[in-house]
Amino acid sequence: MTTVADILKFLETLAPRDMKMSWDNVGLLCGSRTAAVTKVLVALDPFEHVCREAADWGAELIVTHHPLIFKPLPNVTDETSIGRGIMVLCRSGISAVNAHTNLDQAPGGVNDVLARTLGLRDIQVIAPCGTTEEGEPWGLLRMGDVKEQSLEDFLAAVKEKLGCEGLRYVSGGKMVRKVAVGGGSCADGMLDALAAGCDTFVTADVKYNQFWDAYDLGLNLIDAGHFHTENPVVAVLAEKIAAAFPNVEVKISQKHRDHMKFY
Repeated sequence: MTTVADILKFLETLAPRDMKMSWDNVGLLCGSRTAAVTKVLVALDPFEHVCREAADWGAELIVTHHPLIFKPLPNVTDETSIGRGIMVLCRSGISAVNAHTNLDQAPGGVNDVLARTLGLRDIQVIAPCGTTEEGEPWGLLRMGDVKEQSLEDFLAAVKEKLGCEGLRYVSGGKMVRKVAVGGGSCADGMLDALAAGCDTFVTADVKYNQFWDAYDLGLNLIDAGHFHTENPVVAVLAEKIAAAFPNVEVKISQKHRDHMKFY
């Protein structure tokens, strides 16, 4: 019998807890470690519709990148979306597990997957935070090489490979050769990307002034959206869980999409 604890232990071999950032909330956030698991729903976010999808499917566990509970909650009621989602999980006996910044920083995690999805070669960690027991560096940002191309050509490739409806960007006036990536809100790392010799940085949630900073610094800065820069890891997570637990049915959420639209 596979339990929640078994799957959590496996996930922590992929993204160890000590790789998370100090402010983060990861691991088992709802449910029971001892609960038996026959079905796992994997998604980027544990939003209410994902919780309902898990309940409708009969899953005993949801595995997500983003945490179900990030900041302390004053209450859990049906007056908020997060409250309704937690109530669905509790009523249905579904546990919720997540790997957040530990999965961002881990080898083979969010940013390695993003780099591979964009076709980067010779992928390396920018400003490593440490090394694994096997001597493999880990940290937040990745960089790699691409065939030299115009920014316009690279923008088209990013949009196609990530399935974005649109991109926000600023041109630093350079051809694209060495690219840094940081899934989600990583624009604060642009100086690290520059120091590593990158001419282009793909991330998300870029602020107004950060586009100006990138322009002044001569860095091509691309905002491909939080969902689209992190969602590629979901399929990898699902594949690895299914391979490790062949007796468990694993499915990627069919209802979770990016709610941000472009008019």
